[in-house]
Amino acid sequence: MDPAALAAGLIAARMGQAQLAVATRLARQPDSMDPAAVVKLIAAANCNADALAAAVRPGVGEVIDLIA
Repeated sequence: MDPAALAAGLIAARMGQAQLAVATRLARQPDSMDPAAVVKLIAAANCNADALAAAVRPGVGEVIDLIA
């Protein structure tokens, strides 16, 4: 697993969380709500979350050995 790709994926996921937080705040303010902006932020957040999924190999984190 490439550490740089993992780090980039984690940063993208964090950006996605921030975008979802902004979209939530916009959606809760009916007077200044722009539906198109909310949809764009949610789509960008999903794209950033997908970057993390692409950085990690399939099967990573499925089996955890708790015996130490």
